[in-house]
Amino acid sequence: MSAPRLPHEHHLHPGHLFDHMPATEAFSATAELMKLLSDPTRLRLFWILCHCEECPANLSALLSMSGPALSHHLKLLRSGGLIQSRREGKEVYYRAADTPCVRALHPMIEEIAELSCLA
Repeated sequence: MSAPRLPHEHHLHPGHLFDHMPATEAFSATAELMKLLSDPTRLRLFWILCHCEECPANLSALLSMSGPALSHHLKLLRSGGLIQSRREGKEVYYRAADTPCVRALHPMIEEIAELSCLA
């Protein structure tokens, strides 16, 4: 994408940024991901699943929430590609997906949570 002609010329022209700017679709996908993690319950759930694999019954107890509410959050995180599940007999276990996105998100979330507690 070439840099657009800007109406005002300032000392530092940001036009060179256009050579490195991700595609519009990448920003749209990032916004969807941020919306998915904008819910505190989903964020806590995702954080837990980055640290361990767990069944829904234990997750419900850890988060003090009903099974249907937990199921809703798990479905959203799974459809967003942030978590995955596996079945062992009748039991289903959830954990964070092993993707570059999740590997980047986990430390970022921990860092932001720590910084927000210091404010």
